[in-house]
Amino acid sequence: MSGHGPLAGITVLELGSMYAAPTAGRMLRDFGAELLKVEDPVSGDGARHWVPQKNGHSLGFARINAGKRSLGVDLRSAGGQDLVRRLAAEVDVVVESFRPGRLEAWGLGWDALREVNPRLVLTRVTGFGQTGPHSARPGFGTVAEVMSGFAFINGWPDSPPTSPPFGFADSIAGIAAAYGTAMSLYQRERTGLGDCVDVALYEPLMFILGDLVLRYTAKGEIATREGNSTGAASPRGVYQAADGGWLAIAASSQRIAERLFVAMGRPEFVDDPRYRTNADRLANNAELQAHVTSWVGSMTRPEVLAVLERHEVVAAAVNDAKDITEDPHFVERTLVDLHTEALGAVKMPGPVLHLGGYDGPGYDGVPAVGEHTDEVLTERLGLGAAELADLRAAKVIR
Repeated sequence: MSGHGPLAGITVLELGSMYAAPTAGRMLRDFGAELLKVEDPVSGDGARHWVPQKNGHSLGFARINAGKRSLGVDLRSAGGQDLVRRLAAEVDVVVESFRPGRLEAWGLGWDALREVNPRLVLTRVTGFGQTGPHSARPGFGTVAEVMSGFAFINGWPDSPPTSPPFGFADSIAGIAAAYGTAMSLYQRERTGLGDCVDVALYEPLMFILGDLVLRYTAKGEIATREGNSTGAASPRGVYQAADGGWLAIAASSQRIAERLFVAMGRPEFVDDPRYRTNADRLANNAELQAHVTSWVGSMTRPEVLAVLERHEVVAAAVNDAKDITEDPHFVERTLVDLHTEALGAVKMPGPVLHLGGYDGPGYDGVPAVGEHTDEVLTERLGLGAAELADLRAAKVIR
């Protein structure tokens, strides 16, 4: 760990698997918390089997779980449930992602855990939350992405609703869960008591969809797919340059639109009644977009971006992974190194924000299933070799 993060001294017991809850765990670890990850002692977290893989190790699992300590504990056994209950009494946070009622059936629900540790924060991430008519339903990120309204507005007018090719809802929910956990830890400093954080996969995503619901309830309008346009500002979109490279331009304010017209060599557009205001531009969007498309297509991408930068127009290249890893800004500020025997030396995105007094974490390898079981149970619960051997013989731990 480089420096002392704001969550140094906080210990998190992570019962969640796959994506959202482990993402919350990574967010907390990124800022100094110690992460104890409980996995099935035989198969481990299902994310270990995700593709793509290198040398039999999942890249996605490595990204989310680097630097955590793994305990192989069978939560479906009475012995495993007892171990988790005892660990919950010793930690600050438990993060879980089972369907509502599962922890309660194991004697590990909120009421049971706060009885053994009144200062505990229990963060629960589920498809639909702990309450409401849908709460008992299973839910992955795909369900959240379609039910939140995101998929309906994502894509082009003549294309079907489109879900993203990555864990969008899960990632947003994981960040929200970490945010809720941090708030509860802050509240605990004032009250001395923990709290239960309830995160539904769809809710953080629904919030970032802007005025989707408000627009309908206020005006009766159902937003539809707009492609690369927002339907709220013009000109805005993704355009192809003469060399085949793609770039985005966002002339979403009056002054930027005017600077774009000057950059295009069309200063007369500033006072043209078709393009004078944003409302005028939206009314004549197709015609204006044709002008922008033609202008961008007359030069290479670097040439277009150089002109736009000189005129302070908001624009950027549409990056692929190679572009990102070669950009000196991202290399300096955003990407971090991960070293493991299986993956070698690789890079991945680091913490989602920066703090002035904290350099950020190191990523010191990805744990094998149950790699730290003995040492954590010895450190936290004082178990001796004979007790560990008995638990292992009973297949409670690995």
